[in-house]
Order: sequence, then C-alpha cells, then structure tokens
Amino acid sequence: MQRTLEEWLDYQLRTHAQAIAMGLDRVREVARRLRIGKPGRQVVVVGGTNGKGSTVAFIETIARAAGLRVGAFTSPHLLRYNERVRVDGIDASDVQLIAAFERIEAARTTAGEEIIPLTYFEFGTLAALLLFEQSNLDIAILEVGLGGRLDAVNIVDADVAVITTVDLDHQDYLGPDRETIGADKAGILRAGKPCVLGEKDPPSSVLRHAYEIGAFAIRAHSDYLIDSLERGWRWREPGFEIDLPLPALAAPAQLDNAAAAIAALRALPFPIPDAAMISGVADARVPGRLQKIGEAPEVVVDVAHNPQAARQLADWLVRNPKPTHAVFSALRDKDIEAVVAVLDPQMLDWTVAGIGDAGVRGMTGEALRQRLLMQIAPERIRAFASVGAALAAARAAARPDERVLVFGSFHTVADALTSG
Repeated sequence: MQRTLEEWLDYQLRTHAQAIAMGLDRVREVARRLRIGKPGRQVVVVGGTNGKGSTVAFIETIARAAGLRVGAFTSPHLLRYNERVRVDGIDASDVQLIAAFERIEAARTTAGEEIIPLTYFEFGTLAALLLFEQSNLDIAILEVGLGGRLDAVNIVDADVAVITTVDLDHQDYLGPDRETIGADKAGILRAGKPCVLGEKDPPSSVLRHAYEIGAFAIRAHSDYLIDSLERGWRWREPGFEIDLPLPALAAPAQLDNAAAAIAALRALPFPIPDAAMISGVADARVPGRLQKIGEAPEVVVDVAHNPQAARQLADWLVRNPKPTHAVFSALRDKDIEAVVAVLDPQMLDWTVAGIGDAGVRGMTGEALRQRLLMQIAPERIRAFASVGAALAAARAAARPDERVLVFGSFHTVADALTSG
C-alpha cells in the first residue's frame, strides 16, 4: 500500500538513528545510484547563518521576472513540507514528492548493494534534485541546510555560491567561533567560480578558502556597493548601476540580501533586464520574516532564533518604535540567553511558550521561563504550554496601539500562523 506524504515524512524521521548526520558519502552514493545529473543549466547554492531564505526569494523572484525557469529548494518549511521544493513559484505536489521518495528508497535499498541510511534532510535534498532534473530549469537555487562543507546540498557543484552572513549558530556541529564556522560554510565554494560574500566583513577563513581554491570572490560593500536614496536604494558596481525600490521584506538586513541576490544573478550567463530587478526586489516575499498577521494590537511574527538575527530584529524595533510585548519560544539548543539579552531592552514584558513537536530539542514553557529568570524579573515573564495560548494572552494584555511580536524558531511562527 502506497504511503501518504505524511507517512513518508514520519518514516524518514525514524529511518536514521540521528536527526542530523554530517557527511556527503551516503547521500552522494544514493545520488550515484539514482544517476542524478545537474539540476539546472546553472546552479546557485546559498549558505550562511541568516538571510538564506530571503536571498533565495530575491534570486528566484528576479529571475522569474526575467523570464527564466527557476527551481528553489529551501528549508525548513513553515506550514507544509511542499514549500521546500518550488518550480516556477509552485510548490511540489504530494504526488511528485511521493514519487521521488519512492525512487530514493528503492535506490538506497537496492538488492545486492549496501543499504544506505539517509536523514530526513537528505531525503528531501535528493527529492528536490530529482524533481529539478525533470523540470528543464534555467536556474536551480539550493539553500544549504546546515553549515556548508558537509551539508547534503554540497554534492552539487555551484556555478555561483552565495554566503549571506556568518555568525554563531549550531556551534555543536560547526565550531565555536565565526572563523571556524566560516571555514565550514566556505565549503560550498568552487574553484574558478564566482562566490558572492554578502556581508561587509566576512571571516578571514572564508576569504582565505576562496583565494586558496581560486574562487572569484565578489564582496559586498567592496566589489558592489549599496547606496541609500530618499525613496529607495542604488546597487552599483564599476560600469553598472541601478536605482531600486525598497524591498517589501521589512528588516534593514534585507537590502544586503537583495544586493547579494543581484550580484549572484549578474554573475550568471543570463541577461537580467533592469525591469526584472526592480519588480523582483519589490515583489519578493518570504513568510515568517517580519510578517504582520494582526492589527489593534499589531501582531508581527519573525523567525529570529540566534544572536545575529536578534540584533537585526532589535534594529527593526528601534527604527519602528511602538510599545512591544514579546511572545517567544525556542529550541533548547539555541543561545536563548543571548537572544533575550539583545531584545529585552525593546520589550515591555515576555510571554514564553513550549514547543511540543520538536522531540528532544523542545522544552516546556515553564522550563523556558525558569531558564530566563536570571535575566528577566519574575513579574515581567509568564509561561504557557503552547504558542497559541501565549499569543492569545499577549493579545489580551496589549492595548490597541501596541505591538505583539512573536518570534523564535520556525515551530514558533508556524504555531502562531495556524492559531491565528
């Protein structure tokens, strides 16, 4: 009997002993058995600590406005697994994903061959590559899941690599500091190919690796510049400049993401008309990034869940002042204390919630509250079992002219979106 998509996903969570297993040998061997070729005429691989999903969206939207056929693989999803694989802006169907998973399962368990264990993310990566290969794409955009060097996406050679930012996250897997993490993320670079570095001061480990392998580094605020204008902004490099509207994506960091996307597209062998860049920057959308979901009080959701993202969120709050109540939940392995320290000066109070669908990485609302009592006075923090309950309580406490900011993990934002 054929499995449903949900049954396939449950199976994938159980079929490997570890949720995260770094390394390319297993996934590369299954790809060999599947005879997976290049997923598009050109491949853009996007890595980094924050800004990956937004940068993918800018590349995708601009390229589609230019008339190109584009596939995008992103993770994690917010509401439906199908969001992870898109062709020409349309999410993959259950039928397409199931057919891909069936092929992957047959390949990894081929009679007479060693059975290859795959993680949930590796199944998804291979499914995206299979669907893209069948789709006659001009550009395949692949978002790195974790790190770079040993991420499943890195079995594909990038024609252009993008590293958005490098900061502290997933230190258990990637290392304790920016230099070590940057060296891992630089693993997506390829010799003789362009790599866009989207922050002003990337770790020296990234630059060193680019120079060592002969990758062509295109650096933000150096090889291309971003100028603020009264009613927008200007992207420019020697011999070319274009005036652009502000992105609909609200955070100040989105200018850097949009600029990196333009640099990546200009490094590809496709003509990108000015009109496509203008409309693509204006039209790109990513759910869960400073997304407004309510009024009176204003309710905004954001997936900020590490210190760098928290700093960017604090910057937005300073630029958009309004009395703000925090609704927060995060996975236990995140640097929760650092996130809260950055944002607490902007918050009236905190309503924290549990995450119940994240396995051992989840925690109860009360456990999160206890963890934060060293930073937040007891009268300013209360706990609820679920994000939905926490959001309802914060809304009830907020005045119509105030704001409720729901942030933390993708689980947090997804729960807020579904609870209304």
